[in-house]
Amino acid sequence: MKIIIDTDPGQDDAAAIMLALGSPEIEVLGITTVAGNVPLALTTRNALIVCELSGRTDVKVFAGADQPLRRALVTAEHAHGKTGLDGPELFEPAVPLQDGHAVDFIIEALMNEASGTVSLCPIGPLTNIALALQKEPAVAGRIKQIVLMGGGYFEQGNITPSAEFNIYVDPEAAAIVFACGAPLVMLPLDVTHKVLTTKLRVERIRAVDNRAARALTQMLLFYERFNEEKYGTDGGPLHDPTTIAWLLRPDLFKGRMCNVEIETKSNLTRGATVVDWWGVTDRGKNALVLRDVNADGFFDLLTERLANLE
Repeated sequence: MKIIIDTDPGQDDAAAIMLALGSPEIEVLGITTVAGNVPLALTTRNALIVCELSGRTDVKVFAGADQPLRRALVTAEHAHGKTGLDGPELFEPAVPLQDGHAVDFIIEALMNEASGTVSLCPIGPLTNIALALQKEPAVAGRIKQIVLMGGGYFEQGNITPSAEFNIYVDPEAAAIVFACGAPLVMLPLDVTHKVLTTKLRVERIRAVDNRAARALTQMLLFYERFNEEKYGTDGGPLHDPTTIAWLLRPDLFKGRMCNVEIETKSNLTRGATVVDWWGVTDRGKNALVLRDVNADGFFDLLTERLANLE
């Protein structure tokens, strides 16, 4: 499976990147970064660090959009710490950043690879994907699928009462992506709130005892403090790697095709993902919306694939 990971690392983004790099079924054509959890300079640095921690200095990383399409950037240091990857001791990465813009790389990859063979995996705000669709509309018909982490319906929001962070940061970009016509798979909070980093699961990751797993353990121990206080749970949701897990093991998930629209106009519900779960409108179904997950199977997969890294 050929994929591009579009990301704003983020501890949970790091877990997603590690899961992909540890899976022989997946070829990561490149990693593109976007401003989100922290500003672009930090998300880009963090992506390079995660590749180095994973022993994959061959992976190409491209920097992308440093702000949303039309709005001021909202970040999430309150959850991820000042660096975005708080937890382990960080370092200046030796992995070089690629020349060129992430949006141009996405377009090039989609136009040069055989049509219908490249999946996009956006796990941050959708700015880069929207810009690529705007700059070269022909790419929409060449995308195998867009497997994204974002939104919520039954769980609603985590940055506002009605909106999930990735969609809230750039709702105009999300509206473009959800209307583009490419096959969409949506991993919302309804799924990610069911994959919790419990003490037992984190201990299993720690027991892998390679460089990547040790660093991820420290990231998760930091990240879960915020989420445990917020949600009152043992551990916090591990949002972003659900996208890669779905690619590898779709049988772990359940959902249905729905129409999804993005609220861009209301100040109260900015970034809400309006999911027609019950089919009460005649709007066309544009996304596979996942709602349930086998959480133990998910963590078994993550732990197993981390063992393939350094």
